[in-house]
Amino acid sequence: QVQLVESGGGLVQAGGSLRLSCAQSRRTGRMYTMGWFRQAPGEERQFVAAITWSGSSTDYADDVKGRFIISRDNAKSTMYLQMNSLKPTDTAVYHCAAGPSEWRARDQWHKYTYWGQGTQVTVSS
Repeated sequence: QVQLVESGGGLVQAGGSLRLSCAQSRRTGRMYTMGWFRQAPGEERQFVAAITWSGSSTDYADDVKGRFIISRDNAKSTMYLQMNSLKPTDTAVYHCAAGPSEWRARDQWHKYTYWGQGTQVTVSS
């Protein structure tokens, strides 16, 4: 069983930056594609970014391209999301996830097997 724990959320003014971390508590033999999703109150879970196990491929939702950077350090079993130029519309609970078997499923939340509990990001105007 893989456990994921997010950290780094908080309150920031528009235009500011935050760096989220997702620590995997237990290593397994599998090499997971991992992703970040977010969910605002009353809205559906939304894809933010994904990265292959090796880090060689990444993908982003259109509204975060050029502002967010996803990365991972497998030696530390940790994935990151650097969020820059934050907007009030970025306010949500951010979840990390692992597990889609195919890269083409990277933006489909129901294809992910393991989820963290989420960390709140609030961007004030």
